[in-house]
Amino acid sequence: MIHFFESRRASLLGGAAVAALALGAAAPAYAETQVPAGQEGQPGAETEAEGSIVVTGFRAALASAARQKQTSDLIVESVSAEDIGKLPDNSIAESIARLPGLTAQRLDGRAQVISIRGFAPDFSTTLLNGREQVTTGDNRGVEFDQYPSEVLNQVLVYKTPNASLIGQGLSGTVDLRTIRPLAYGRQVLSVNARGEYVDLGKLNAGSKDRGYRVSATWVDQFANDTIGVSIGVARLDSPTQIERFNAWGYPDVAANGPAVIGGSKPYVVSNRLVRTGVVGTLEWQAAPAFTMVIDGYYSKFEDEQILRGIELPLFWSAAQLQPGFTAQDGLVTAGTFNGVKGVVRNDANRRDADIYSVGWNGRYSAEGWTATGDISFSRVDREDLILETYAGTGRGNLGATDNMGFTMTPRGAVFRPSLNYADPNLIRLTSPQGWGGDIDGPGGRILGGQDGYYNERSVRDELVALRASIERELGGPFRSVELGFNYTTRDKQLTPNEFFLGLRGNTDGTTSVPIPQNALLQPTNLAFLGLGPMVSYDPLTLLNSGIYNLVRNPNSDVSTKGWSVSEDVMTFWTMLNISADIGATQLTGNVGAQVVFTDQSSAGTASSGAPAVLAADVRGGDEYTKVLPSLNLSLRIPGGWVARLGAARQMARPRLDEMRASSNFGFNQQLAVTGGLPFSGSGGNPRLRPWVADAVDVSLEKYFGGEGYLALSLFYKDLKSYIYEQVQPYDFTGFPVPSGVTLQPFQFQGFLTVPANGDGGTMKGAELSGTLPFRVFTTWLDGFGLTGSVSYTDTNVSPQPDAPPEDLPGYSKWVGNLTAYFERAGFSIRGSARHRSSFIGELRGFGGGNERRRAAAETVIDAQVSYEFQQGSMLQGLTILGQVNNITDEPFVTFADDDRRRVIDHQSYGRRYLLGVSYRFR
Repeated sequence: MIHFFESRRASLLGGAAVAALALGAAAPAYAETQVPAGQEGQPGAETEAEGSIVVTGFRAALASAARQKQTSDLIVESVSAEDIGKLPDNSIAESIARLPGLTAQRLDGRAQVISIRGFAPDFSTTLLNGREQVTTGDNRGVEFDQYPSEVLNQVLVYKTPNASLIGQGLSGTVDLRTIRPLAYGRQVLSVNARGEYVDLGKLNAGSKDRGYRVSATWVDQFANDTIGVSIGVARLDSPTQIERFNAWGYPDVAANGPAVIGGSKPYVVSNRLVRTGVVGTLEWQAAPAFTMVIDGYYSKFEDEQILRGIELPLFWSAAQLQPGFTAQDGLVTAGTFNGVKGVVRNDANRRDADIYSVGWNGRYSAEGWTATGDISFSRVDREDLILETYAGTGRGNLGATDNMGFTMTPRGAVFRPSLNYADPNLIRLTSPQGWGGDIDGPGGRILGGQDGYYNERSVRDELVALRASIERELGGPFRSVELGFNYTTRDKQLTPNEFFLGLRGNTDGTTSVPIPQNALLQPTNLAFLGLGPMVSYDPLTLLNSGIYNLVRNPNSDVSTKGWSVSEDVMTFWTMLNISADIGATQLTGNVGAQVVFTDQSSAGTASSGAPAVLAADVRGGDEYTKVLPSLNLSLRIPGGWVARLGAARQMARPRLDEMRASSNFGFNQQLAVTGGLPFSGSGGNPRLRPWVADAVDVSLEKYFGGEGYLALSLFYKDLKSYIYEQVQPYDFTGFPVPSGVTLQPFQFQGFLTVPANGDGGTMKGAELSGTLPFRVFTTWLDGFGLTGSVSYTDTNVSPQPDAPPEDLPGYSKWVGNLTAYFERAGFSIRGSARHRSSFIGELRGFGGGNERRRAAAETVIDAQVSYEFQQGSMLQGLTILGQVNNITDEPFVTFADDDRRRVIDHQSYGRRYLLGVSYRFR
């Protein structure tokens, strides 16, 4: 079915694109809207000329994107706001995910991280107004739900770099742009408000199924248009409800026997995201030759999540699979487990993040010289809380067990319990499985297993950048020459803080405590998986009541999760800009190179044992230089044709958590005594070098009818290096040894499993994209159109040395999107679908770290309808709109062993309905 969809989609897009190409040359000559000087790339800047066709709204955004693509010397994709404060999608990530060769991974129902051309988010870089930004995640990949779409005016995605593009990624570079008030050139105040509703309802007591988003943007010019000001504010309070099945895995029942579910952790999840974003710009043309800009951005991001469910240890526990089960094609599809001891979970997750970004830019241009200076600062402060609390029928072997029937379905297992998990007389606060056993740690002792877990993670990320460049105009085919310098210093650190929860008064390891009556809430219904209602309470209220002792986790794997990484990067570049007439054609482009000097270091902890008995602070780092040449050529041919060639050496810096100095090591005292090598372990690698690839891109493009275009792009990347987990010799000199043990110098040599640079591989692909306005067929169809793309990518990279090639994280072989639209006389109607084939997704795993799992193909369908009151109406400037996201309730699904029936995650988000208004004061 997936292949059928992909082939039909490719045929549809291809057919539409071929028709557009055939008709583009034969269609009547439509005059394109003209853009006043200095307003290029500003949506809504079109002015009506005699005989022109003036488009607004979504069609104006498409025309702006086509113009940006046509006039650029790089291979670039873009999305522009339909109007001030109105990007065409519900979030900036969804807008970006519709661009050719790009796709998004959903988290908690939101499109959050972006993959470009089959590479994971860490292979790309995100800029804000051309400046590299810090990130709220643990690594370099930007989580785009941190940026309100309402305060952004345009997004550019550079698929090929030039020498002046600082912070470029290996797969591409995303540049988020805010408005420049002098270039915009008009006064405007725009306000927007939307209410939203999620149709799964209130799955948890006290949760919400309704939310809102409001925004306002003001742009004005003063002092004879030499001073420009813009301010944008966006506030979002958005709920998400999720029905989630999760499986531990699928072990074999016996040798050569069928696989069976090993355990399950189903939840209903209620999210509430509250985000406030503020952006401001002050632009001053101090003299005809000198302009400076100060801009700033601030975001307050609060994400609260309640998770309630029943964790069911099954085959991987004392429970017994009963004879008479049903198996089909190597999987037990129905059966019964006796002796199941369920763990009733009432958990809470919180994230609180503040993003700060400010920059100053000055530009002087006169007599053929242009000098530019730029200073910027950005910072993230993030606090995470992951709280688990447990309840059940009794501690450890005490209490009733369940005889649990199950049947496997496409959304996971559906269960048939024999116990009433909503009975507060049966279900009590306790440690049903005795996880952790007896625990001794700083601050106390827990007997008979932990009753919950408290995990705090703090992240601070800070970046300062200085940039200067000078450009001199030349004569002849080389239009100008540029020289530049950029210095960036970045410091990022992660600090873990983890505790076991133990009930007060549990002095003998057998205690279970009734749930306090004042903490009980309305039962949560797990009927979607057959489990029925369960006991519910507020875990944060219980925690704050003092019912638990917090005992610090003393194990070495906790302390080694912490790290800090520092980078100082100096980049020098030179670039020749090309502009030459060759007969009736024009050749433009650039050729240049960057020289990048990097000094990186990391500090962390090396520790051993559970609890840790050996620990020491460790540091490491390295310096290296990379030369990154680049070439971009665009041949502009009469009739709206453009042919492009891009060639470059591209680089992506390693993941920050893989650069950590921290390591978790073991010490074999017997080997130490007998003269062997006692050290071994695993950790990060502060000497890690970047991913590097040599890339070639070619593109053939045809532009027609104002907003119409067709583009076919081919790319090839030869990865000169890749990063793998490898066992390498390691010098443990300086690591602690047990008291009384003396080692010879050679005994400090050992082996450490670390990320390391190794051989690469290849990635290649093709992208077909276009916009087809139906007016090229007949004026009767003016306002109707299609826009979309289909991309195919093939990879040949081995994640392990000498291993068969495997898919990279974020890689989908097929990516496609299609939007059908009608926009005319104030009415705007469009439906959109975006599809990606199966891929390796990155999800939050145990302890807040990342886990990689195979995700199923998905197709997400959205629709929107709006009406803008026209000129002359009493309500001119008012727009009303309705929107539906995820119309088909497409789930996010991961599975094991390439068997779609072995569901690991199945998350249903339901549909999201939005109804809103916007008003533009002129």
